[in-house]
Amino acid sequence: MLIPTFGLIPLFLISTNRCLNVASAFTNPISFLGANNKLINHNPSKERHPTDTTKQVHTTYKRRTPFTIQPTLLYASTEEEETSSETVAELKKQILDLIGNNTDNPNDEDVKKNLTLLLESLIQESGGSKKGNEVLYQIGQSVYNIHLKEEEKKEEEKEEESNDPIVSFDYLKTFMIDVFETYGVPTDRAETCAEVLVEADRRGIKSHGLGRLKPIYCDRMDAGILLPSMPIDVVSETETTALLDGNLGIGLYVAPYAMQMAIDKAKKYGVGFVAVKNSTHYGIAGYYATMATDNGCVGLSGTNARPSIAPTYGVEPMLGTNPLCFGIPSDDDFPFVIDCATSINQRGKIERYAREGLDTPRGAVIDNDGIQRTDTEGILRDLVLGKAALTPLGGADPELGGYKGYGWATVVELLSIAFQSGVFGEGISGVDRETGEKRPMPLGHYFLAIDIEALTPLDTFKKNTGEFLRALRGSKKSPLGPGRIWTAGEMEYDEFVKQTDQGGMFVPPSLQSVMKDLRDQRPGLKEKYGKLPFE
Repeated sequence: MLIPTFGLIPLFLISTNRCLNVASAFTNPISFLGANNKLINHNPSKERHPTDTTKQVHTTYKRRTPFTIQPTLLYASTEEEETSSETVAELKKQILDLIGNNTDNPNDEDVKKNLTLLLESLIQESGGSKKGNEVLYQIGQSVYNIHLKEEEKKEEEKEEESNDPIVSFDYLKTFMIDVFETYGVPTDRAETCAEVLVEADRRGIKSHGLGRLKPIYCDRMDAGILLPSMPIDVVSETETTALLDGNLGIGLYVAPYAMQMAIDKAKKYGVGFVAVKNSTHYGIAGYYATMATDNGCVGLSGTNARPSIAPTYGVEPMLGTNPLCFGIPSDDDFPFVIDCATSINQRGKIERYAREGLDTPRGAVIDNDGIQRTDTEGILRDLVLGKAALTPLGGADPELGGYKGYGWATVVELLSIAFQSGVFGEGISGVDRETGEKRPMPLGHYFLAIDIEALTPLDTFKKNTGEFLRALRGSKKSPLGPGRIWTAGEMEYDEFVKQTDQGGMFVPPSLQSVMKDLRDQRPGLKEKYGKLPFE
């Protein structure tokens, strides 16, 4: 007999006097763990739905380890139930029986061992995926402190990638140069633009590479809100500072120009700072920090972006994903480069979810009603219309430190508009929210370079940096982790080495279609690219 995927979950919850009413599972997400990881009584009069926008007293949730059941996860679809194998169904039954009989002793080692084996078997029998059984794994982690390793998932990703063709980075760069040139971008600038994009893919930052060529650059040039060839004007300048105007040209060539100016000033005067106004999307911030480290400097860069993040306690998108980026040279094979958005997820990651047909993880997006959304296509639409917002690092809940991410996003925004007298909020949303018409997004950037030799020998600095980073990587590992500690920039370097060794990157079907469309639609490309590597 086949067992409904999550139909038995309420059974273990009502098997003790610390019960949860089954009906409440369909109307409320339920936080049911106490500080000692035991099930607690669910009191509807005290615990409220997280989307309730009326005033809440947060002390109710203190000292708890939250575990949430979402109504959408309680039952699988009929199709999934019908296609579940007998083995998977039996494993789920055994897991639920084990949990239901051991709600009072989650720390029992035998229980944990048996449950771990069952959950691992469920992954294997489900084709190496946790999809469809997320609640069971969340219970294992939250109640029994079982943290399953992700090897199976990684193997699945490798198998999917292996079915995609490998295309060399030289080929991809040449293709992107040719695409930019069809829009009238001068060759030298087209080469710079393509290099920034392909470097993102070399580092494994797939959200900012080839996948952004069409939606962020081509489509905006088609719409006339991004200009392919504009001068870069110097508004003001001193020996150590400058303010530039990008005139709505492509940020992919404006930003390298600005960072090089900052580096040149730093090498001459010890420090260089350049602010930019009226620019556009400039790709990965880490590219510019690495420009600095390659020249013996500490580098800092940031940019604002169309409003996506809601302030803590708010739901209206007011801040961009606003990356905070530092680059520090090291005597390792790679510099320390931290380049991350000040939101949980950036828009590029959600666009990638859309290309791959995936839901957005819960907690990364909140809408105007305070609901945490997962519907990727709807999220992308509502982000543009101002009906949904990303949450800052730490999330919407200030108890998890969301105010910190909110504060850092504000720092980046201020450094991107205050020097520049730049617009913010709806002024850089890219769309008229009343008419829906597209409009330019004049962004601000900033770039700082500090010449290390002005303060200390470069080799000494690199050695000091490397020793500390190696100490971090050599520190005691968690027995539940992957057995390795990374420092910022290391994963990207590993990906760079891997993809260099394999001769390029896997191009998934979604990006194959993009390349075909650009080849077929842009003048002169069909003659040069009659047959793409994957055709």
